[in-house]
Amino acid sequence: MTEAEDRKPQSDEARTSYDPEITSEFAVPDGLAVPKVPKAGGESETTSEFALPKGLDVPHPPAAETEGSAFSPPSTYSSKSAPPMFTPATGIPAVSLTKDIPWQDRMRTMLRMPVAERPAPEPVQRAEEGGPAVPRVLDLTLRIGELLLAGGEGAEDVEAAMFAVCRSYGLDRCEPNVTFTLLAISYQPSLVEDPVTASRTVRRRGTDYTRLAAVFRLVDDLSDPETHVSLEEAYRRLAEIRRNRHPYPTWVLTSASGLLAAAASVLVGGDVIVFFAAALGAMLGDRLAWLCAGRGLPEFYQFTAAAMPPAAIGVALTLAHVDVKASAVITGGLFALLPGRALVAGVQDGLTGFYITASARLLEVLYFFVGIVIGVLVVLYLGVQLGAHLNPDAALSIEKRPLWQIGASMLLSLTFAVLLQQERSTVLAVTLNGGVAWSVYGALHYTGDISPVASTAVAAGLVGLFGQLLSRYRFASALPYTTAAIGPLLPGSATYFGLLSIAQNEVDKGLVSLTKAAALAMAIAIGVHLGSEISRLFLRVGSAEKRRAAKRTRGF
Repeated sequence: MTEAEDRKPQSDEARTSYDPEITSEFAVPDGLAVPKVPKAGGESETTSEFALPKGLDVPHPPAAETEGSAFSPPSTYSSKSAPPMFTPATGIPAVSLTKDIPWQDRMRTMLRMPVAERPAPEPVQRAEEGGPAVPRVLDLTLRIGELLLAGGEGAEDVEAAMFAVCRSYGLDRCEPNVTFTLLAISYQPSLVEDPVTASRTVRRRGTDYTRLAAVFRLVDDLSDPETHVSLEEAYRRLAEIRRNRHPYPTWVLTSASGLLAAAASVLVGGDVIVFFAAALGAMLGDRLAWLCAGRGLPEFYQFTAAAMPPAAIGVALTLAHVDVKASAVITGGLFALLPGRALVAGVQDGLTGFYITASARLLEVLYFFVGIVIGVLVVLYLGVQLGAHLNPDAALSIEKRPLWQIGASMLLSLTFAVLLQQERSTVLAVTLNGGVAWSVYGALHYTGDISPVASTAVAAGLVGLFGQLLSRYRFASALPYTTAAIGPLLPGSATYFGLLSIAQNEVDKGLVSLTKAAALAMAIAIGVHLGSEISRLFLRVGSAEKRRAAKRTRGF
């Protein structure tokens, strides 16, 4: 080989094969063609990293195999007659839920549906020019929900009302969320737009069923497609509802508290002296609770203070050796304090799936009950130390006086309705409902020898049934027709005798009596809610498809 040939550069193939400086990871394997480099100034034909390289073919399934993929519809699928589990290509058809059923059932049914299965929105009746003002609609919705929740309405009914207000102004893609102290609502115009979220905190609660009924009428007018209520008009009506005074003055409320305790004392066997003694103790307790509230003390201490005067009067009558049934005086005072309204609302929230709100309500009831226990126990302990002979066995000797007890139960329901600040037009209906409740309880327990828990559950179920039917007839909330009617069924006697046994160092016997009181309270709450649900069977609640959709969301 000549010297010139020795200086001639070797070919690429020779360098690849023989040059030891070329590492193996950069060497081009045999049989793999190196792509051609484009000329200077030119552009590569491959412009995207998603482009398929040459020589790579995507396999296609055979034409006959239509069910081989999870994304391919079955061979029996037809877009014209699509089964319910497939969404048609044209979207979900509109379902008219306007004139068939009340707005409470319509909104409750839609809230229980999955979002993807809700009916398409109907034509908006109150859309302002250029569309509704979303922040103002959400603010109005939250203010309405605040009044309902603060008035003692159940969480599901509050969500239904908030959903109805939003849909009435064209905001169909909204999701309300209600807890014990927080209201929130979120609205998303579309999948590509940012959601709008607003919230409001409920810090104060008050019992005013007149205001609650007015809010229900406002929501009913907003949900009516034939009634045009602008945002300004809705705000004006809401401001009037907030400014309205309570229908009963303070002295009427104090008198109603005394009559409630007096009527309850007659239910458990009291006579005329017991009637007036129980009324005096309850009125003193009510005034003492008002004094504590004016000083800014929490409700726990208000209940503790209100429970002391009735117990003190009962102990004083025993120490004075007055031949009266002192236990009836203390029991009557407890009837005026037991938080039956909060108990029913808490159990209702638990039965409808709002477990956080139900836990908070029941915890509130527990605190109130502990406050009552402390107030009564302090007085009973002092009375026992002073030599008062209180007999827990008196619970077994309640006299059967049907006419007197029915009249006392109706008086108790009437005064309870006044304490709840109900409208005067609803007082007569709830009074009759309370009389029916006690009549059923007395017939089952005293005549039929059925256990008090079962008798209470049946009577409370009738209260819920009649209350729900009356509320639908009046297009209002069911609370004014049910809460006061369960007053005669409250476990005041079992509570008192349990506390008395504990004060006399008979803890086991006292715990048994308090457990019975808790069982009676749960029977009342569950019975009221079950009666309300049964009443819907007699109403027009929509088609079966809507009920199945609501059922599927509950895991069945």
